[in-house]
Amino acid sequence: MIQENKNQIDTYRRKLLGGGAALAAAVTLGPGVLFTSVARAKADDEAVTSEVRWGFLIDTNKCADNCDKCVTACNDEHNLTGFGRPETDAQWIRTVTLRDKKSGHTTKLPMMCQHCANPPCVDVCPTGASFKRPDGIVLVDKHICIGCRYCMMACPYKARSFVHETITNQKEYSPRGKGTVESCTLCVHRIDNGEIPACAEACPEKAILFGNLNDANSDIAKRMTAEASTEIRGDLRLDLGVRYQGI
Repeated sequence: MIQENKNQIDTYRRKLLGGGAALAAAVTLGPGVLFTSVARAKADDEAVTSEVRWGFLIDTNKCADNCDKCVTACNDEHNLTGFGRPETDAQWIRTVTLRDKKSGHTTKLPMMCQHCANPPCVDVCPTGASFKRPDGIVLVDKHICIGCRYCMMACPYKARSFVHETITNQKEYSPRGKGTVESCTLCVHRIDNGEIPACAEACPEKAILFGNLNDANSDIAKRMTAEASTEIRGDLRLDLGVRYQGI
């Protein structure tokens, strides 16, 4: 069960993935929906704050046409086993190809939840299951997600998936469940343990740079200051946590 702590954010959903104690027991929410324990929670003196904003800078010039190691690493990290139906299988990260209509030039890049500062998925969620941590990570609380899929329709990046199948062999740090929506968590369990996301770690060309966008001394902030980067659909003014170079 969730252990109450007055020094932590007092909503259930943020305790679940932001700064409270860990959920130890498995929880059954209904037919076919079983969640095991959640990601390791941060200690009381390590509460998530808005002083940090985690994000990616992705250099598409380094993305090889035949490489999908970031996708494989994500699937392995979260046990996103396919069920033989690509149209419904979970895709927390996928590779897409952009083509310039005039020149015909193509660019390949990884696409995932963009962890918006102003996330449309959060705005439309009727239960509050979609939420943003103070450090900018956008998550879904599976315990209160009702599977309405409004967030999927609202996301401009098609970054969310609906779980159609009963999930087995779940990772304790990455709970999933039939009838709920899910997306890239930025490997929040790794971040809370001082590690980098699986996709960034697995990239052989180091095309995915992870770091604190709010820290002027971080590698990612320095790169973004010195070099041009682009937000996909920047016209929407969502203030994305994922920026791209070379597009």
